[in-house]
Amino acid sequence: MDGDRAQRKTRLLLADDHAVMRTGLRMLLNAQPDMEVVGEAMDGDEALVLARQHRPDIILMDISMPCCDGLKAARRVRQEMPDTKVLILTMHEDKGYLYQALRAGAAGYVVKSAADIELITAIRAVKEGGVFLHPMVARDLVQEMLSAADWKHEFGKVEERPHGLSPRELEVLRLIALGHTNQEIAEILVLSVKTVETHKTHIMEKLGPRTRSELVRYAIKNGLLGTLREQ
Repeated sequence: MDGDRAQRKTRLLLADDHAVMRTGLRMLLNAQPDMEVVGEAMDGDEALVLARQHRPDIILMDISMPCCDGLKAARRVRQEMPDTKVLILTMHEDKGYLYQALRAGAAGYVVKSAADIELITAIRAVKEGGVFLHPMVARDLVQEMLSAADWKHEFGKVEERPHGLSPRELEVLRLIALGHTNQEIAEILVLSVKTVETHKTHIMEKLGPRTRSELVRYAIKNGLLGTLREQ
C-alpha cells in the first residue's frame, strides 16, 4: 500500500545553485502529500546527470546557474527525456526570458517571489499536462500581443480561419494556450471532455505540435491569443 502511494507521487528534481533555496523547496515540496523530491542539482550539467538517473516527472529549473544554464539544460531534457517536464523557477520577471524558456521546451514559468501556493499549483498543472505561466508575466505577454496587431474581430465573431483551423478548433487552441485543462475547456465551451480531446488531436494534426507546450509556443508565435477574452 505504501509503495502504491509513493508511486502516485509527482517525482521532482531541483536544479538551483543556491543551497538555501533548494533546502526550502525540498521542505515545502516533501510536505505535500502528492510530491517528493528525488534529487538536487547545483547546475545544469548536474541536473542532466540526475535526470537521466532518476527520470523525474518534473524538473524545477533555475535559469542562472554555472556551467550549463537552465535554458540549455531544458533543451537537452526536451531532446533526451520528452516525458520529463521542465518548470522554470527564476528571479527574472521578464518576457524575454519567458520567450526563451518556451522555446527551450519549458512547460511552465514561475518567479521566485511568488507565493508557495502558486508553485504548488504550477507543479500540479504541469503534471496533468497543462502549462503554467506566472500571472504577471502572462498578463504582460497577452497585453503585448493585443497591442501588436490590429484585432478586428471580437470573440465569437471570428470570420477567418487561420492555419486551416475551424472556429471551434481555434477556440480550443486559445484556451489551451491560456493554460486551461481539458476539463476546464469543456466547461467553458459546454462540450464533453472527449470532444475537446478530439479537437486537440485535430489541431495537432493540422499544425504539427505534439505537446501542450508546443501548442502554447505556436499560439504565441502566431499571435493567436489576442482575439480571446477570458469569460
